[in-house]
Amino acid sequence: MKYMLLMQFSEKTAGFPKIEEWKPEEITAHIRFMKETNSRLAEAGELVDAQGLAMPETARLVRSHSGGAPVVTEGPFPETKEWVAGWWIVDCDGVERAVEIAAGVSAAPGPGGEPLNMPIEVRQVMSAPPAEL
Repeated sequence: MKYMLLMQFSEKTAGFPKIEEWKPEEITAHIRFMKETNSRLAEAGELVDAQGLAMPETARLVRSHSGGAPVVTEGPFPETKEWVAGWWIVDCDGVERAVEIAAGVSAAPGPGGEPLNMPIEVRQVMSAPPAEL
């Protein structure tokens, strides 16, 4: 079964400095952890894809507009309390394994090497209904 793991951040609840304030070696350790995690998942045949996302300031909300150009709203969005910082799609035996992977990712190192314990949302990827013949 495929699951999407969504890494969520919030300025108010993160409990650690913004990444721009981390020491270079802390950023390096964090990225190394993520790469090693992805390598282990790939070797196990569980990694479908994983990506980090740019900060919310680069986000755009796009809505179609009947008969005209789409409406584009540029971020950051003050009403948004959390934002997705990255994601994984894993293909594993079940939700228990997806939760195990999410827990491991949640413990990525942050400032001072301390685990971030960041929230990771686990959602099953829907499959399409069988095609009618």
